[in-house]
Amino acid sequence: MKKQRPVHLNLLTIRQPAAAISSILHRASGVIMLFAVVLLVWALAVSLQSAEGFATVHELFSGWFAKFIAWGILTALGYHILAGIRHMVMDMGYWEELNSGRISAITSFVLAIILSILAGVWLW
Repeated sequence: MKKQRPVHLNLLTIRQPAAAISSILHRASGVIMLFAVVLLVWALAVSLQSAEGFATVHELFSGWFAKFIAWGILTALGYHILAGIRHMVMDMGYWEELNSGRISAITSFVLAIILSILAGVWLW
């Protein structure tokens, strides 16, 4: 009994649909925000301890790299909110067909890019 299964499956050659990519990115943005919460709670705790702690956090977050990290956090937050709204609408019974799911996924990508650009303009 020999099974005919692929020996080497190259995952880079498989083309995922937009809805699948949207779902995967929604999960990834949630993980990014989980780590971001740890960083932001630490910064809040240090800044509330004393005036020196506030000055330290202010100096730390005013650099170029910190603004880039903040931009990444805001981008993940914006996408996570948009994709979460998309998933909630799908849970209510709308956008469940293949075409409407693809359109809603692409729309969430475009809106996330616009929000990301706006966050970058706001930070810099």
